[in-house]
Amino acid sequence: MSAVPPVRVVLLRPRNPQNLGAAARAMKNFGLDDWAIVELGTHDFAAARRVAVHAEDLLDRPRLVSTLDEAVADCAWVVGTSSRKVRGKRRLTPDEVAREALARAPGRTAIVFGDERSGLANDEVDRCHDLSAIPSAPEQPSLNLAQALVVYGYALRAASLAAAPRRDAPRAAAATDAELGGLEEALGELLREGGFLRGPERHAVRDLAATLRRSRLTRAEARLWNAALRCVRGRLPRP
Repeated sequence: MSAVPPVRVVLLRPRNPQNLGAAARAMKNFGLDDWAIVELGTHDFAAARRVAVHAEDLLDRPRLVSTLDEAVADCAWVVGTSSRKVRGKRRLTPDEVAREALARAPGRTAIVFGDERSGLANDEVDRCHDLSAIPSAPEQPSLNLAQALVVYGYALRAASLAAAPRRDAPRAAAATDAELGGLEEALGELLREGGFLRGPERHAVRDLAATLRRSRLTRAEARLWNAALRCVRGRLPRP
């Protein structure tokens, strides 16, 4: 299983316990387990736990801090989620954030989410190195906190999986030239006795066999083809 890059989710002033529980579940869905909460606005963890299906352990260990500075002090890159355009700050998509977070590893990236009502304050936007926004429809641009976390979590997970070295399953042994030659011979005999070939017409057999060669048959597949052709030939009526 491929791990996501080192990312800390930072929540500013969350007030709704259901949002908190849903956020924990979204993090768990995509392998995120590092989060900090700045100025926690609710202590109704019982309500949060009812929503945090299979992610209750995350609710037991958030880093509770009083300032954004404290939450991101050990992070190398701080990205604020905001649709604002601010001079000197890039505005990245979630996919772009994920790819860059992967490239910056092992440096830690912080993704900062503002409060449910007003998002990031001006000084919090200034504190972030870059900004990121989900390209949602202009008719309804804002997303629920957990929904936004799902989008970023998915992007991080997908980027990690795409960058992971592939571990291909062991390949079955390829058919040998001799086995393919035997298959071509069996094909020719069947076509000749079945009346498809009139005279030598060796090129027809060669061309048909070439399609099987291009398919890169395994040894087991070549044996199966050979057996099938010879079985059908044996059932042909004899003159």
